[in-house]
Amino acid sequence: MQGAADVLRRIPLFEQLSDEQLAYVERGGEVRLQPGDYIKKAGDPPEGFYVVIEGHIEWTSKVRQQDVFVQNLGAGEFWGHELLLTGKPYPVSGRAVTPVRLYVLETDDFWRMLSDCPSILRTLVASLVDRWGNPGVAEQQHAKLISLGTMAAGLAHELNNPAAAVGRSAKEAREVFRRSSAKAVELGALTMSPEERLVVAGLPEEAAARAENAGELDSLERSDLEDEVALWLEDRGVAEAWDLSPTLVGTGLDARWLDELEGRLPESSIGDVVAWLASEVAGDELLREIRHASTRISELVGAVKSYSHMDKAASREVDVHAGLNSTLMLLGHKLKKGDVEVVRDYEKDLPHVCGHAGELNQVWTNLIDNAIDAVEVHGRITLRTASEDGRVLVEVADDGPGIPDDARERIFEPFYTTKDEGTGLGLDISYRVVVEDHKGDIRVLSEPGDTRFQVRLPILHGDRL
Repeated sequence: MQGAADVLRRIPLFEQLSDEQLAYVERGGEVRLQPGDYIKKAGDPPEGFYVVIEGHIEWTSKVRQQDVFVQNLGAGEFWGHELLLTGKPYPVSGRAVTPVRLYVLETDDFWRMLSDCPSILRTLVASLVDRWGNPGVAEQQHAKLISLGTMAAGLAHELNNPAAAVGRSAKEAREVFRRSSAKAVELGALTMSPEERLVVAGLPEEAAARAENAGELDSLERSDLEDEVALWLEDRGVAEAWDLSPTLVGTGLDARWLDELEGRLPESSIGDVVAWLASEVAGDELLREIRHASTRISELVGAVKSYSHMDKAASREVDVHAGLNSTLMLLGHKLKKGDVEVVRDYEKDLPHVCGHAGELNQVWTNLIDNAIDAVEVHGRITLRTASEDGRVLVEVADDGPGIPDDARERIFEPFYTTKDEGTGLGLDISYRVVVEDHKGDIRVLSEPGDTRFQVRLPILHGDRL
């Protein structure tokens, strides 16, 4: 696409972005249409986010076999975000009435754009209001946008490390096991009795047992042990002694253990045996890293399943603790950016509430995300739950600077925000979800060093509130 950055700068949706943010948007591509070409037809699945660069798209709806005009979209206008939110097919058809150039972001890149450029959210919300003329519906759609965008951002950050670890460890394991096989062949040529070969065969299991019982070492202790083992190996003529020693020490094998092993095997074979054992230990450690990383990925997938109940309209039994925990996991990337301590003061056997798990998770996301922003890179966030007078209390507290009096009076107003890139809808939506949809209560208590958002929800009694 010729001059992508210059073209996008002229689109109102992107004109306020920094060069760094614009780079995230430039992941898209261009589509050209001739007059009469359809870009979408009613019934097509939602896929991608579209911006008109040049030309006009006419949208029509089929009514009694007649194409009825719905609206025109011209240069600078966009669509696709509404349908990506709901997952529903296109209700209308769109075709070019002039030569058209479109900029297209695939679905995954659209969610990345929102996570990397949150300021775009405000414009998308405003377009929903203008286009559909129903602020209530627009806000509900935006609530989904916030939750899905936050979830996508959290998932991208949280999945990155374990996924990279799996790839890196798998690549290293291939080379390690190749070397281990070569060393095993060399062992076969050594002169050893059957009893001594049994000792060698049992060494990997013996090393694994020592690894499980190995205590934590500080950096100085570890360095001393590695030097000691490396010198021991050098004295026996073992090649790459200084490369092997960290692997052996990490498994709990020290010079004393090596001395004991030397008494069980021929002196001429000890160097080759230890070199082979080090490669076996390294392979086992890589497999453990792969297992831990894949377990982390499974945990994240489980958190998403727990978090995302966006399309379940019927009331159901909701475990508040499960929602809080899955939300924390998906916001983990923000917590790790600084020294933020999270304290979970949960009441044991907390009663369930009757409600919509997905909507309540939006509330937890808004409150916890605000608390993270309040403490910035250093502070404490406390999540407290309790049952009181037939209700469940959920409190999100932080030790940040507090909320000024003038802001506290307007904190639940729609579109009111104290953030540079905030939409001003997070707490308004939380209020609607808690008070209007769940017949609960939400309030804020704040002073410097102690801000608490308290949500109270009716306890579930049988199948009724």
